[in-house]
This record gives sequence, structure tokens and C-alpha cells, in this order.
Amino acid sequence: MGAMQMQMIARGYLTYDLTGSPALLGLVSAGFALPMLLLALFGGAFADRLERKRIIQWGQAGAALIALFVALSITTGTVTWYHLLAASMLQGAVFSFLMPARQAIIPQLVGQGQLTNAMALNAMGMSATTLLAPAVAGALYVAIEPDGVYYVITAMCVGAVLLTGLLPKLTGGTGTGRAGVLNDIRAGLSYIRRTPLVMALLIIGLTSTVLAMPFRFLLPVFVVDIYQMGPEAMGLMVSMMGLGSLGGSLFIAALGNWQRGRLLILSAFLSGLALLLVALLPFYLVALGLMVLLGLGDAGRRTLNQSLIMEVSEDQYRGRVMSVFMTNFALIPLGVLPAGLAAEFLGGQRAVGLLAGLLIAATAIILVTRKELRDLR
Repeated sequence: MGAMQMQMIARGYLTYDLTGSPALLGLVSAGFALPMLLLALFGGAFADRLERKRIIQWGQAGAALIALFVALSITTGTVTWYHLLAASMLQGAVFSFLMPARQAIIPQLVGQGQLTNAMALNAMGMSATTLLAPAVAGALYVAIEPDGVYYVITAMCVGAVLLTGLLPKLTGGTGTGRAGVLNDIRAGLSYIRRTPLVMALLIIGLTSTVLAMPFRFLLPVFVVDIYQMGPEAMGLMVSMMGLGSLGGSLFIAALGNWQRGRLLILSAFLSGLALLLVALLPFYLVALGLMVLLGLGDAGRRTLNQSLIMEVSEDQYRGRVMSVFMTNFALIPLGVLPAGLAAEFLGGQRAVGLLAGLLIAATAIILVTRKELRDLR
């Protein structure tokens, strides 16, 4: 996750540095979407059928090779935004298989009784990388140039492969053959359709992701055009977001099973409010404080949404349910690409303000219409 956070900073800033176009920035950032839309369901089926540890390791190794490709392109002076788009798309293919296996292995490691706390601790660890890695990436971008950052990312991915090797051998479900995989996908989708609570959790995850996440990819527009600062400032903003996420994850871990459905909805409202204030107040120091608020909302949405989905889903379908959840990130272009175009023609502040208003409105609708989610403990 540290490598992923560093790559998001380096790739976003490098893309904007090469092109100066918010639209191309949105395109490159969203490049992972199509492979994930095509492959995520297969990734979930494989996570329920094969040894999840090996799937994770192969995915980490693939991420290392992608980062090395970009690093060499920069070093040789051949890098263009096309290279970065290709890397983004390859990463989407890799994550389609890595992430469902990574999430589905957690209940196997800790047991059902420890699942909620384990997911909160997992989110806390991810928040810690969000706090530290972007600031490191911003500083390294200046100190050792973007290719140096990508070489560091490559080494971190290799380290992840080695650390994952320490996990015990754990298998998914059983079955072989192409037809079996397709049948598994159909069975997983059928399970989601007939389980209203799982469906409600997936809907709020989709809505909040599509409307809240694009701001992260538009950060270079704010840093360069609005705040008139450099990559260090961008890294610090993301780190402050990580600080808020870390605090939110600690709060969720300590809270236990209390009004989790309503807290999930409240977290989505908090994200929308923070984005609205960022759009209205174009001051860097104010934005740093608002990043903490945005991180708190993100932590609540991410931690509670994923832990509740894992908790209410049956074990035999967990990988496939999480693969559908991962398509939320593949659908980010529904927000990123229009947001990039809106930033191109209307400016970054108006674009983010529009996303914030839509997020607040959508969350209000969910609050009113989804009683089963409001009552979830």
C-alpha cells in the first residue's frame, strides 16, 4: 500500500508536468478502470477457488514489474503520458486479481470473531501508509527525480512479495475449468441479488467512491493552479488526509459494534462536507486542515463499508462479493473523467464543488431509503 500511495503521487504529478492537462490527468488516473471492469469478477472467482497467498504474491510481483517499466522509461528519456496510461491499465489488470484475494484471506487468517477488529486494524495500517508514503514520495520526487521514486516503488513491491511469503498456506474453494469459473461468477452475482443488506452496502460504496475519490486525482490541479506550489505540498496534503484516516480507523477499531450503519452514512456526509469546503476556500493552509476532515470521512466509509460487507457475506462467496466491491474503484472514471473535463472548462474548484453537492445529495437519499442499512449495528 505504501508503494501504491507513492505511485499515485508520482504518476499524477508527472502526468500533469508532462501534459499540463487536467483531462489527460483524469484519463491516466482512470486508466486502470477498463481492465478492472473486465477482470475483477474473474479475480473474485479465482480468490474463492485457488490459494490466495500465491495470487497476492503474483500480483505484487506484477506491480513491481510495472513500476520498473515506468522507471526505465523515465531514465532513458522516452517517457510520455502514453507510458503512464499503459502502466495504469496494467496495474488495473493486476489489482483485479490481487485485491479480492487480499481481502478474502483476512477472515481465514484471524477467524470470524476477530473480523471487524482485523478490518479496522488493516485500515489503520493502510491509513498509516497514506500518512507517510505521499510525503516521502513528494520529497523524493524533488531529491532523486521521478525515476528514482519509481525505483523505490519497485523495491517496495519486491519487499511485499517476500513479506507475504511469511503467511501460512491458505486455499480458497475448489473447482477447475473455464466453465466452472463462469458458473462461480454467476452464482456470486445471484447471491448478491438475493441478499439486500449486501446489495445496500455495495451501493453506498459505489456512490461514495465515484463521487469522493476523483478529488485525489485532481490534486495536482489544486496544488499547481490554485495554491501555486510544488510536489512537496501535494505530498503533504495527502499525508494530512492519511492522518485523518489513521485517526478515524483508530476510532472505529475502539468503537466496536455500535450504530455502524448510521456511522457509515455519517462518514459519507463528512466526506461531502470536506470537499465542499475545499471548493469554497482556496487557501493551502485551510486545505491542509480540511484534508484531515476528508481523511476522517474516508476512513469511516472505507473501514465500515468493507468490514460490514465481509461480516455479512457468507464465507464461500466472500471473494466474489469483494470482487464486485472492487469494481467500485473501476467505476471511478464515472467521476474522474467528467471531473477532469469539468476542471478543464470550469476550473478545479467548481468541479470539486459539484462532486461534493452530488455526494451530499446521494447520501441523503440513502439515509432516507435504506432502512436496513440505518439499523445495522
